[in-house]
Amino acid sequence: MRFLKPGWLTHSTDKKACEVYSLHVSPDGQRLATGGLDGNVRIWSTDAIYKSHEPAGQNIPKQLCSLSHHSGAVLTVRFSGNNRYLASGSDDKIVLVYERDQTAGARPVFGSGESQTEVWRTHRRLAGHDNDVSNCGWSADSSILVSVGLDSKVIIWSGYTFERLKRIDVHQSHVKGLCFDPANKYFATASDDRTVKLIKFSSPNSNSTAHDQAGNFVVETSIDAPFSTSPLTTYFRRCSWSPDGAHIAAPNATNGPVSSVAIINRGNWDSEINLIGHEAPVEVCAFAPRMFTGTPPQGPVTVIACAGQDKALSIWNTSNPRPLVIIQDIATKAMTDLAWTPDGKKIFISSLDGTIICLAFDDGDLGHVLPVEENEMILQKFGVGRKGATLPEGPDSMKLEELSKASERKEVEGRMGALMMDGTNGSGNANGDIPMANTGAAMGPQWQVQPPVAEAAAPAPAEPAEKERPFKQKITITKDGKKRVAPLLVSTGGGGRSTLPNAQLLQAAASNSSTGNLDPKTTLDLSRPFDGLPKGGMAALVISNKRKAEEDPEGEEVPAAVNSKRISVTSAPDLKSSLETPEFLRPAIINPSLSVSQVRLAVPKVRTFVVSVLDSQGHPSSALPSAGATSSSSSAGPASTDWILEAKNSREPTRLTLSRAGKVLWLDFLPRSVLLVTGNSNFFAAACEDGTVHTYSPVGRRLMNPLILESTPCFLASSGWWLMTITAAGLCYVWNLKTKAAAHPPVSLAPILDIANLPKEGVTKAEAVTDAGINSRGQLIVSIGSGDGFVYNSDMMIWQRVTEAWWAAGSQYWDTSGSYRSQPAASVGEGQGPPLSAGIIPLLERRTTTEVLLHGRGRWLQRVVKLCLSREGFEGFETAVSIAHLENRVAAALLLGDREGFRGWVMTYVRRIATEGLKGKVEEVLREFAGRLEEEEGEEEDGEDGDGDEMVCGWSKRELLRDMVTAIGKHRDLQRITVPYARLLGIMETDEEEL
Repeated sequence: MRFLKPGWLTHSTDKKACEVYSLHVSPDGQRLATGGLDGNVRIWSTDAIYKSHEPAGQNIPKQLCSLSHHSGAVLTVRFSGNNRYLASGSDDKIVLVYERDQTAGARPVFGSGESQTEVWRTHRRLAGHDNDVSNCGWSADSSILVSVGLDSKVIIWSGYTFERLKRIDVHQSHVKGLCFDPANKYFATASDDRTVKLIKFSSPNSNSTAHDQAGNFVVETSIDAPFSTSPLTTYFRRCSWSPDGAHIAAPNATNGPVSSVAIINRGNWDSEINLIGHEAPVEVCAFAPRMFTGTPPQGPVTVIACAGQDKALSIWNTSNPRPLVIIQDIATKAMTDLAWTPDGKKIFISSLDGTIICLAFDDGDLGHVLPVEENEMILQKFGVGRKGATLPEGPDSMKLEELSKASERKEVEGRMGALMMDGTNGSGNANGDIPMANTGAAMGPQWQVQPPVAEAAAPAPAEPAEKERPFKQKITITKDGKKRVAPLLVSTGGGGRSTLPNAQLLQAAASNSSTGNLDPKTTLDLSRPFDGLPKGGMAALVISNKRKAEEDPEGEEVPAAVNSKRISVTSAPDLKSSLETPEFLRPAIINPSLSVSQVRLAVPKVRTFVVSVLDSQGHPSSALPSAGATSSSSSAGPASTDWILEAKNSREPTRLTLSRAGKVLWLDFLPRSVLLVTGNSNFFAAACEDGTVHTYSPVGRRLMNPLILESTPCFLASSGWWLMTITAAGLCYVWNLKTKAAAHPPVSLAPILDIANLPKEGVTKAEAVTDAGINSRGQLIVSIGSGDGFVYNSDMMIWQRVTEAWWAAGSQYWDTSGSYRSQPAASVGEGQGPPLSAGIIPLLERRTTTEVLLHGRGRWLQRVVKLCLSREGFEGFETAVSIAHLENRVAAALLLGDREGFRGWVMTYVRRIATEGLKGKVEEVLREFAGRLEEEEGEEEDGEDGDGDEMVCGWSKRELLRDMVTAIGKHRDLQRITVPYARLLGIMETDEEEL
């Protein structure tokens, strides 16, 4: 055993900047790469190091190359297994990949007396970390590069294209260690959260993308037992995997009060073996890359070296319980990295004192080195060279996987056919979009259905999209003549684009809608302001009721809860004040039946003409005639088959008429001015200024006595037999005119206007009510100025929020285009009826996006989200918010009865949780949709063939479960869950011939 400590092997002449943090030997053993505090990556000749103390070594070039492309300290350097690349990570948050230029010769280094024998150029610059990159490493076949850092992230890059394949947020603190399985099945990461995570993967192909690798890289297990009390003062936690693939050596472990190195066994991942002997925490472990055998010959053993803060090096092998050798004070400061040469006979050591030591072993010191073929033979039992993250557990798993892939191919082909208009009319299905069930109208057709486009009409030529103008920073001149540039968010600059749409484009779209230029293909339109509805919605005022803290006699504020204890009996003269309601007894929201309502909405103005148009099928239409057009046949807007309900207000009694094709069908006179009218094929209604609502049959017969409201109506909408109105006091009424019964008691808008959180006393401006309507199930739907959308659940007697700005800023699935519209007629089964409320959720989300952007709330939310992504404890934030958004969509579709939207969103949700490996959620969803599956299986055997299928939102649970199992069957880590359901559903037998 010999020591080599060449004095010329330093990073800087400045002794304050000579700390060496990492080193690595190339696979051919000819080069040593080092990185340190000076920010340089240096490549040395190992041959010059071995012969540094010999006269023959004086003429050998020592430093082959020096790279100074980092702007911070270099914390890790690693050669790729194919000896082509060198990767380095730094505290400048960047990973650089270098490649040797074989064509360039030696050249001097500018500004120094050094010369470079080799030329290495930066091949890729990988930016993705938010903090120091503490470690990086290559897989055994160099197919992936993994980097870890102090931002708690584990980022996987393609070893071919260096595209980011996946980011794994499983650690809760700094990640400081990384090692790869030589069998190429796992890699392990060590973190300051006192865990070691095992991540299973399959080597990606050279053309694999991030989408292809969505199901790859699954967390196998988390090991925390030997690290529960480990110190957090170490610079690194450099772990190592044995060359036979059987063990992982993890430093900075503890065994009681003693520092140790945990040896983790492959398979069961337990850690019963500990290497004890160091007096201070061990920061780095390194297995020799070759197997050894003793004298006399015995079974192959592995050799491991350990070093750390106690400045001692220990070397162990698997055949002895005690270390082979311990070298004390090998350096003057803590050691940071160890690197064995490929032949297993030499080891390099780096230290914070700036020294690099080479320890050479003679034959027999560690044992006799076995041929490299011995490593490969031992690794065969772990499946080295075989592709696949996990092996299928049987023929059923393989068959389910093939069915899943075939279904995915058919789905992609179907989407491509729709895009290429293969057999369709351009609307995405062969039959075209059909109108949704009528959802009523509030102050015009905001919640109405547009008439279908005639097939004979030629499509209008598409106008060229307006080029988006780049964002410009605002420059101001101060009094002293200096220029000041307003800061510009990164999300609005030329770099990453915001997930929210451009506010300028939304404003342009809104202005186009206001002029009546509506797209005939649009199923619903929420952006058009109609006559009588002020721009920005119906203004609202609330009388806040938040309790104010009183002051005690000493002048300090006392909370209201404390004041409740200060009730005392007063004398007779103060009897009136003693009977007043104490502050602590006043609820934040008062029921209007107990007190005067604390909500005030703006009242619609009295217009000369109030008009509502119905198409030939009795559905509300967006075509609005000119004033007084119902009395003549020259109506330019509506078609000749449309009905027009018009109220004409004047000094005389108001005239209410229903006409068609210029012919008056019936008329009535009302003593008060009419503010709102609505109707459909079942009934017509008119709301007057005095708070009365008059209802009529299609032929003009009064259905009942006028309905008397407590205040002036502000919104009026109808759908089917349902009639809805919202009054100026913020009360919502819903009646069924067929049964002449209310759907629920009057509901106040106070909860959704956030009245409980208004800090000011007296009257306060609240969010405006931008839209209000009713769907075909009699459910209230309200959108307010903050962008939030609400639905009233009459079964639970509570408002529920279905859309909000939070999802727009944090979810990956926020979509403003309204992807799920009404289903094709061919997809509606017998007895199912028309789709209910189809398209309401996407349109509410589009309203949310519009309100958030136009009022500037979106940028603030995006800043909050970005801060969360960079903070400790928020790992997986984006994934969690996206999954929660999908769960919110599924629940909203189920609440509203959106049949097509429910199926689309629940399938997207199941695919996402399967991709993320959330086994608990996958199993819970499958079990919920299985329902009475076993009972139905028995019914099918009796010949009933599933007549008792349970239904959810218009779909058979069996059909949905079948689609779910087929969609996620390709995930092998979930096949233990999905295969039993596939057998129960009969998927294997039914589709066997299709394979």
